Parts: sequence; structure tokens; C-alpha cells
Amino acid sequence: MIPIPLYCGQRVGVLGLGRSGLASARALAAGGAEVVAWDDGEAGRTGAVAEGFSLADLRAPAEIARCAALIVSPGIGHLYPSAHPAIEAAWAAGVPVDNDAGLFFAALPDGVSVIAVTGSNGKSTTAALTHHLAVEAGFRAHLGGNIGRGMLDLDPPRPGDVVVLELSSYQTDLARCLRPRVGVLTNLSPDHLDRHDGLGGYFAAKRRLFEIWPPELAVIGADEREGRSLGNALLGRAGRVAMIEGDTLSEEARLTVTGKTGAALDFDLSRALSLKGRHNRQNAACALTALLALGAEPAALQAGLESFGGLRHRMQRIGEAGGVVFVNDSKATNAEAAEKALLAFDRIRWILGGVPKAGGIAMLAPLLPKVRKAYLIGEAAEAFASQLGATPYEHCGTLAAALSAAAAQAEPGETVLLSPACASFDQFASFEARGAMFEDLVRDVVNRAS
Repeated sequence: MIPIPLYCGQRVGVLGLGRSGLASARALAAGGAEVVAWDDGEAGRTGAVAEGFSLADLRAPAEIARCAALIVSPGIGHLYPSAHPAIEAAWAAGVPVDNDAGLFFAALPDGVSVIAVTGSNGKSTTAALTHHLAVEAGFRAHLGGNIGRGMLDLDPPRPGDVVVLELSSYQTDLARCLRPRVGVLTNLSPDHLDRHDGLGGYFAAKRRLFEIWPPELAVIGADEREGRSLGNALLGRAGRVAMIEGDTLSEEARLTVTGKTGAALDFDLSRALSLKGRHNRQNAACALTALLALGAEPAALQAGLESFGGLRHRMQRIGEAGGVVFVNDSKATNAEAAEKALLAFDRIRWILGGVPKAGGIAMLAPLLPKVRKAYLIGEAAEAFASQLGATPYEHCGTLAAALSAAAAQAEPGETVLLSPACASFDQFASFEARGAMFEDLVRDVVNRAS
């Protein structure tokens, strides 16, 4: 845990008592603040009391007026589509509103290098890969935020350490202090539009990571006009701006990245088995650019690319049997996510289905020639069968039946891919549970073949 001494001896309200809120409360209390907490749900309040925190209804003007600050959990809306009553009360009382990211950066000691990663897609992979590369390069590195441990639950960083944070728009939108040494925007596509009152508000939330305290290096995915606009706006303000364009990363095996001195450095992705696909080449380019700026040695980064295991349930290579590779992409809960996996592989035995999203898999029609056969499961089976065109398919019903059929029919050089393009809730509690079952089933197949 990172103690936050900013409000030592002062009363601070914490609104929302999930993982982030309780971490904020603990960090503030460890720094000497008098913490009063509130959650609209009884379970949240009960959990806070069990940890020894006092409750106060922060919606009441008299309660919030006694606070030096109000710290808000990321899941609570602070402007659109409406502000929580406690936030409205803080505005009226002139009480500063902040969140865990703002506390983290405000209390950050000198000499700690923060690489903060945001974006619509790929930020988890980019953050995890950046952390892995930092460790391989010899840094004492921490990983937190929206991935792994909450940022205030991390061990206190020391000068010379590297902290890699994945930050959502909910965190960047409200934080009063954001000062990474390296800021990364992977890309931008419509998401959380109700929370931000449209795409413009969503983009504005992402921009704040780079504009409150311009970083020494801004790494910007430049495939969308928003990224190109932000990169241009940062010229002359950030120390250096690196624009990462996907169209320049078309070679599968080689990745050229500009180092700190401006020299072009070549990296070999042919042995980076967990970084298949154009989108992962872009993620890798962002991570490499960030670490090179901190002085990492290229040879260590190359070794890190090859040893990176990928994120669980995100195009995760599980094993190989008889020349057939098995890949878990259970996190692909819509067609847009499944598209990246279909682009990354050829000769695919595709397991898909579950609770369908609007539009089904119609957008994936141009990629269907890569699919040798589709194996349909769950509620979406009938609808998806009508969208597969001439692609052979089989109604399997369950994941176990689909994996059994695909494994039996697959030939050497093919990939059995679980990339459902659907939510999991018809047969599984979560995409993680779906992916975990796939992993177990594949291990049985691999063990029988060995």
C-alpha cells in the first residue's frame, strides 16, 4: 500500500467502497487522514465498517462541508449522464473532488518513472507487455491501475523504479493530477459514450493524461484522426512525441522502432508467439518506444518480446498437439474483438457463439475465407449459422463438444481458435470462466497426444 499524506490531520470523504474506494480509504488513513466513507449500497458500507472506517452520508451538505476533499471511485458518474448527489454537494460546498489516480500522482516521489497507458483497445496488453519488458530490462517495476493491483495497493515505489499503470477514461477524466514520465494512447474508438456525453467527451477524458502535465514522451496511436490531432497538439509541449501508425507495421517478422537517440532499431517478432496480429505489433511498438526512452537495452527488450506469455484469455496460446495450435481468445465478446484474432491466424477452426451482440458477425464476412470450419455454441448458434455464408459449420451446443470436434478434425498447421464474438452469460458466469474451461479441455487434448 502507498500511504497518502496529502491530507494528514484532515477529514476526507471517500465515495464508493469497492476495490478502488477501499484502497483509497486505506491509503489516506495510512497517511494520517480522518477518513469518512459512503456507498449507496449496504454491502459496501458493511465492508468499510468491517475494516474500521466511519460512515457518513456524504450526500448531506453538512457532512461534505466538513471534508477537505472528496475522493470518488471510478465507477461513479461525476458529470454525465448525471452527477452523484455527493459530488453535487461537494461542488456547492467548494470541496475539491479527486480520485485514486489523482492521489497517486500527487504523492509520487521524485525519481520514479511512470508509464501510463490508456486507449480504447489494447491498453491491457500494452501495459502488461511494458511491465514485462521493464522487468526483463532490469528495472524494479510495478504494474497496477486497471490491471493487476490497484495503484494505491502497490508497494511504495522508490527512486529509480518504473511503475506501469493502465488507466481508464473514468480515471483520467476526474484526476486532479496526472504526471506520467511517458504517456501512451493506444487508439480511440467509441466507448463509454453515455458516461462522457459522446465521443468528444470520451476523447477529452483521454487527452487529460497528456495535457495536465505534458510527459517527457507521448506515444500516440495515430490510426485515428483523434490520435493525429492529439499528437500535433503536443508538439512543442511534450518533450517528444512518437506517432505509431499501424500501416507502417505491416511486416510480420520485423518491427522498426525509433529509439531515444532517434536511431531506428529493428526487433524480430517471429519468435514472439503471443504477439500475433497487426494490433499486437502496434501494442509492441508502443511498449518498446516507452522502454527505450527510459534507457532499456534493445537486446533485453528483444528477449522480453520472446518470453512474453500474453494476457490470459486474449489470443493466449494454450498449447499444441499434432501440429495443431490451440488459442484462447475468450475475451473477444463482440465481433470487433474477434476480428483481431481472425486477422492474426490462417487455416482456422473457429469456435464461436454465446449471447450475441447487435449485428452478430456480419462485419467478419471478409475474413471467413480464412476459416476452415466454424463450431457453433450457445444462444447465437442459429443466427451465426445464417451469417457464415459458404463457410462450413457444425452445431455443437457446448464448448466441450466444440473443442472435441475441432480437435478431432483439425490438421497440422491449423489453429483451433476460441474467439466467441459473444458474451458468455448463457452458459458461463464470465468470459474468464469460459476461457478457463477451454484451457482445461485443451490441456486434456495435449496430454493425450503426448
